[in-house]
Amino acid sequence: MHGRPLHPDPSVAPPPPTRVPHSNGAPSSVGAASSTHALGTAVPQVTVDYKVARDIASQVAKQREELLKTKPDMDLASEEQRCLNWIAEAVALWSDAQAMTPQEDEALRRAIYDQLFRAGRLQPYLDDDRVEDIIIQGPHEVWLDYGDGGVRRKVGPIAESEQELLELLRELARGSGYNERTISTANPTLALSLQDGSRLQAITGLGPMTYAVIRRHRVSHAGLDDLVRLGTIDPILRDFLGACVRAEKNIMIAGKQKAGKTTLMRAMLKEFDPECRFATIQTEDELFAHANGYHRQVVSLVGRESNGEKDVTGRGAGEVTLLDLMHPALRMSLERIVVGEVRGPEVVAMMQALTNGSGGNLCTIHARRPDIIFDRIAELYALAQQNLSEQLAYRQTANGLDFIVYVDMTDETQIGGRRHRYVSHVLELTGIGENGRPATNTIFSPGTEFGDLRAVPRMDPGCIDDLRRVGFDSALLQQPYGAWQAPLSLMVEVRR
Repeated sequence: MHGRPLHPDPSVAPPPPTRVPHSNGAPSSVGAASSTHALGTAVPQVTVDYKVARDIASQVAKQREELLKTKPDMDLASEEQRCLNWIAEAVALWSDAQAMTPQEDEALRRAIYDQLFRAGRLQPYLDDDRVEDIIIQGPHEVWLDYGDGGVRRKVGPIAESEQELLELLRELARGSGYNERTISTANPTLALSLQDGSRLQAITGLGPMTYAVIRRHRVSHAGLDDLVRLGTIDPILRDFLGACVRAEKNIMIAGKQKAGKTTLMRAMLKEFDPECRFATIQTEDELFAHANGYHRQVVSLVGRESNGEKDVTGRGAGEVTLLDLMHPALRMSLERIVVGEVRGPEVVAMMQALTNGSGGNLCTIHARRPDIIFDRIAELYALAQQNLSEQLAYRQTANGLDFIVYVDMTDETQIGGRRHRYVSHVLELTGIGENGRPATNTIFSPGTEFGDLRAVPRMDPGCIDDLRRVGFDSALLQQPYGAWQAPLSLMVEVRR
């Protein structure tokens, strides 16, 4: 990739994206490309010589540079169309010399286009909707994890050297709008969201090679109805969560890593009124609320990393933390605040906003089990600069939160099964209980007595009248089996 990042214009037809990548064990300069049409018919696997692709991409980049010197005001669509023409001409010359097939021509054009305008040799994996995680172990070793729990698969290299891999990561940062973020021995970590919303975390200079993981959001625009179809929640819990949002209850979504907390939060955001004015506060944008075509009054705030230097206080120069963003956000005439993930001192400001401001705020937190959530919050309070007490953490949690929704995952991929993601618990906070800890009512919990791990109704919340006032049918909570048609299909049955 070279020069300024381009956003392809819909009127310009680039080479079609690769959908289902494969690896044929070829040398590092040669890789395999294939695609799948919309009807699922596989296109024959085609080998691409990536050295040739890089050489032509470099040639076209120089032509583009000269073009922009003479026409600096050229619009992006025209600029890209000119580059596509140059790509086609260069590939045609190479094809004539090498007697390539039309399929090989197309694959080479696509590879050059990805080098110039997209994510290079990573792009086929970003285009594959089945891929959930792209795991990079240096330039030559890449693994794919699939959302359906299939076997982790090794694919071909994405760069020829560590330096080329680092430059790819830097280009991804620049192309995603994070100009202040880079990766080098002086700045050994990189965290950002790619243009398609995927989350990237990379580390270099702290081990024998550069490591990176790209977490793709396979379900990025789902609503609560979509989560019903996916089996994450049933229709009763769907109506309950929607009512909690409409009734302006403060809700924390908790769960394990990769369980689906962000997916659930995105779905719950769609229960906001389209005209609701709210802020999303994140380290990397994973909620996409300002660009989902549904909400019209979103203040999307993203933290900023330090430029690597320190100011007189020892703080990273240019750094803007979520805690820094919280206080000005409260002065933006907001109806609600959404924190993508509470994982540091910002938990203090979040809890203050919950107790002082209006209701209807959302946040997420990592927790291995529902019963340790309050201890996790207390740990984050202790990590804050003020070294705040456990009792303060408990008190503000009890005063600020109305509900905790726990998202769980059961992974049976090691025994030939799949990953199951689902809501298992909904807890209502009812004040201060024993030993100063928050007291809770269990509104939903797993239906283990009939072999299910997913949430089923247990009791009415204390605020049931508030939910009824926004249209919730409280009779739904009297169905002990929920609305599940059958227990979760597991290879290892739940003990009853």
